[in-house]
Amino acid sequence: MIDLTLLGCGGNVPIPNRFLSSLFINYNGRKILIDCGEGTQVSLKVNKCGFKDIDLICITHLHGDHIFGLPGILSTIGNSGKTEDLTILGPSGIIDAVKYMKSLLGVLPYNVKVVENPEVNFKLSDPNFKNLEISTIDLEHSVECIGYSFKFNRSREFDMDKAFYNDVPRFMWRKLQNGETMIINDKTYTPEMVLGNERIGIKLSFITDTRPVFEIPDFIKDSDLLVCEAMYGDDLDIDKAVKNKHMTFRESANLARLGNASQLLLTHFSPSVMKPEIFIDNAKDVFENTIVGEDGLKLSLKYK
Repeated sequence: MIDLTLLGCGGNVPIPNRFLSSLFINYNGRKILIDCGEGTQVSLKVNKCGFKDIDLICITHLHGDHIFGLPGILSTIGNSGKTEDLTILGPSGIIDAVKYMKSLLGVLPYNVKVVENPEVNFKLSDPNFKNLEISTIDLEHSVECIGYSFKFNRSREFDMDKAFYNDVPRFMWRKLQNGETMIINDKTYTPEMVLGNERIGIKLSFITDTRPVFEIPDFIKDSDLLVCEAMYGDDLDIDKAVKNKHMTFRESANLARLGNASQLLLTHFSPSVMKPEIFIDNAKDVFENTIVGEDGLKLSLKYK
């Protein structure tokens, strides 16, 4: 199961009762942040998400409403006692941005690895994320911006009948299931000797800030959840959306429909949209299974 907390659903500038863009993911006890706008660490505290086990921060672009919370987060993570490596992914410029931030913070008790323009299909070397595949896509915004898709894969089923048939000792079962190969008394035991059918994973996609470019539906295809920017609720604000390279509720919903997503979570609302929920029908007309985000919203994605 993947547990999510929407830490901030605002765009541009914070307003009372709305922090800026950030999504928290809890995956097997390890923690991921997507974007880190102003107020993120306060929201982490309010929602009791914890800091120490944050291992990965994914930044979509270098506008302040997506990164101004990062220096405080890095400092607080250090104060929490973290010593394991932390990885930051982001577009061009993220290496310099993190370097300048760290110059204000002094020595951190953990190592920060920064990956600029991660490969389109990217895997972390961290064994805690061995079943996580990350994909990226270039988006259309006023600065270089990337979207993320996370595929949380599952190990194959354990086949007890197969293990007995292959005379695999019980003490090896878990190690073989986890992908290890073992040699005992000149006999080689491989994972294939105990593994059964493939199991379906979970796909989560995160798209902000952008116009609805042609490549997005294929990128988000069959997502269990699409978290998507929806800067403007009113269809009449389409000119603003085009000018500022953002989307309306209806445009975001259309992407979810075209990409065959299971569920859509709208976020990144303009400060002028004080009550985004009143525009929900503009999205549901196109894609019924739509949720309008709010700070502190929690969701769980279950394996099928």
